[in-house]
Amino acid sequence: MIREFETKDLDEVMEIWLISNLQTHDFVPKSYWRKNYTEVSRIMQLATVFVWEEDGHVQGFIGAMEGFVAGLFVKEEKRGSGIGKALLDKMKEVEKSLSLAVYEKNVRAVRFYMREGFKVQSERVEESTKEREFLLSYEGE
Repeated sequence: MIREFETKDLDEVMEIWLISNLQTHDFVPKSYWRKNYTEVSRIMQLATVFVWEEDGHVQGFIGAMEGFVAGLFVKEEKRGSGIGKALLDKMKEVEKSLSLAVYEKNVRAVRFYMREGFKVQSERVEESTKEREFLLSYEGE
């Protein structure tokens, strides 16, 4: 079930954020994610965030600020089950146009967003990680 983020979700959401980043971005030093944990935790509470909850536990979430999707993460054992698509569809209902940045090496995520109607607007090297990323956008219908 999708619902709005509540403060009580923060620990579960941040655990999913950290573990998922470590798993899907193994080309970025682990220290980068750990160093940014506190700041992301703070910003999470200011963003528009929806969570997918099953059996009283968060299984995934999406967060955006002013139409920029800062993160879409699903627990490893639930990936590929449609949770990510459902969360993205929910955000598309709230924000008619969306943008995001995704690492080029995160091929699974790139394919997912392209399948969901996002288009590459530009490419850049992200300064803090020195990794190439695509800037994608989605314009609602």
